[in-house]
Order: sequence, then C-alpha cells, then structure tokens
Amino acid sequence: MPCVPVAGAYTAAVPTPVQIQIVSDFVCPWCYIAKRRLEAALARRPASDARLSWLPFQLSPDMPREGKDRQAHYAEIFGPERARVIMDKMVATAAADGLVFVTRPGARSPNTLAAHRLLYWAGLMPDIDQNALAERLFAAHHTRSEDIGDPEVLARIAAGAGMAGDELAARLRSDTDEDVVRALIDEARRAGVTGVPFVVFDQQQAVSGAQSPEVFAEILDQVVAGRRHPG
Repeated sequence: MPCVPVAGAYTAAVPTPVQIQIVSDFVCPWCYIAKRRLEAALARRPASDARLSWLPFQLSPDMPREGKDRQAHYAEIFGPERARVIMDKMVATAAADGLVFVTRPGARSPNTLAAHRLLYWAGLMPDIDQNALAERLFAAHHTRSEDIGDPEVLARIAAGAGMAGDELAARLRSDTDEDVVRALIDEARRAGVTGVPFVVFDQQQAVSGAQSPEVFAEILDQVVAGRRHPG
C-alpha cells in the first residue's frame, strides 16, 4: 500500500476525530476525484469519526492573475492531441466516481491563490464547513467551467457556503493573507510534497494520489487501531 509514515505520534486523554489533512489544488482533477474516494471510504466507516481540513498547493504558481484559456493552456503543456486524449480520459475517470467534468469553450485556467485564500479563511471560521466550500470550488472549476480566479465568482461561491460574499470580494481583490497561504504552500514543499493530492491521517500516515476508497479505508483503520493500541 503506497503510504508513508509521518513524524509525530498521537496522544490524547479523550477520543477526538481523526484529523485528515488534504493538500490540494482546485485545478487538479485528481484532487477532486480523491475527495470523492475519501468520502466514500469514510461512508464505509460510519463509526470512525473524522474531520477533514484542506491545505493549499499550486500546480501553476506562475499562472498570470487573469489566468489563461484552459484548452490553450492544456495544449501548451501537453500538445493539442495529447491534451484532448488526457481530458477525455479524465472525463471518463471522473464519471466512474460520480463526477461530471466539463470544459466549456472559453473556460479559464485560473491562478488559484485567491481561491486558496478563501478556503484558508473558511478554515478559521468555526461556523463555516471548510470541506463543503472546497466541494463548491472544485465543482465550480471542473463541472461548471467557472473562473475561480475571479474575485466576484469566488465571493458568490463563498456566499453560497454561508460566508459574507460582499465583504470577501473586496478582501479577495487585495493581497490579504497571500503571504500566509504562500508560506503554507512552501511548508508543504519543504515537507516533501511534490504533487497533489496528498492526504495526511492524524499526522501519522500519508498517502499521495487519488487512491481507491479501499486504500483510504485501510489507512483509516490502521490509524484508529493505533489509537486504541499505541506503541
């Protein structure tokens, strides 16, 4: 099983949810698929209490703030023909996990720094479901072909998740907390994260890639068993 140990041991006097941290980027199709597969694994373990949180990563940190045409960007990276093959394969792979991937004409490949700032702010708000906001951001990009680099689009998505959209639009147009989010991305890179998704369970085990629900469930079982029988 492709998992690696993570430094640090869990100790607690009372049971607490298993902490699952997901390092991801919204433009990464495998990150959205991993989210679905992880949620499927958790649904198979209803007795295992878990809390998901999201950490930022940028696959294209040099993307212009205004983004690029998505199809042109993919063609630039992979070549036009290979880009079409890859995109068609991703559509089929996503469908197998109940996801609909659509790239409409004119869809943008965004700079995701602002979207990561938004998700970071959600994580600081106890009354906001950060995981639900992550779902909205992934769906906006991969299913609805929305530009999640646009502050107005992000503010609307945030409002749908219970955040103050009007106030956030102004904050997103500024550079508020860009340094914080970049520091989190740098921290992930220093920890050895070179690609996403990267999922960390209770700071004990980590796995990269969109693993199957069975693999995710097995790791969760190991972490829960380790809590019951430490050492």
